[in-house]
Amino acid sequence: MKQLLDIDNWARKEHFHFFRQFEEPFFGVCADVDCTGAYQRAQGGQGSFFLTYLHATLKAANAIEPFRYRINDGQVWVYDVVHASPTINRPDGSFGFAYIDYHEDFGLFEEAGNREIHRVRGSKGLAPAVSGENVLHCSALPWLSFTGLSHARAFSFADSCPKISFGKIKDQQGRKMMPVSVHVHHALMDGYHVGLFYERLTALLTNP
Repeated sequence: MKQLLDIDNWARKEHFHFFRQFEEPFFGVCADVDCTGAYQRAQGGQGSFFLTYLHATLKAANAIEPFRYRINDGQVWVYDVVHASPTINRPDGSFGFAYIDYHEDFGLFEEAGNREIHRVRGSKGLAPAVSGENVLHCSALPWLSFTGLSHARAFSFADSCPKISFGKIKDQQGRKMMPVSVHVHHALMDGYHVGLFYERLTALLTNP
């Protein structure tokens, strides 16, 4: 479900009209996130680490309303929930796009995620079986502990979905730190909202 945002009474009305005119309206940041607890739980057999941090990402994003905003024909729609469209690697070094519904219950989410991972790895296609605007575009670069990241973009294609990428974990003073890159549409949110996302994600991943 979705509903229209009342732009005329939105505190960011001028920001929206200003930034939506840009050829590149996305801005991005990259920061290390403490994922010690989630990593330890996965190492202890309590679920897939990938699906654990993907679930935490969706939970954090769904809690922050601007991450559920999408632009369509000059209007802003507010979705009730956003789901995951992650990349899934294959044994031959290629990848495919996937779609995983968000479930607040991690067990249900993990079950759906494992089915989708199995489907993508057994296919040769690129596009997911299901897609839509109410998704986060997610990708993982587990080979690199990156400090910055950019995305391929088709500027003629209207897009306002957040893009979140995860890198290689590193040890830092006894903690497990993972670089997380977040790119979002500046007409829909600002650095303040991205900061809230990092705070929530860290809280979900950090503690054992």
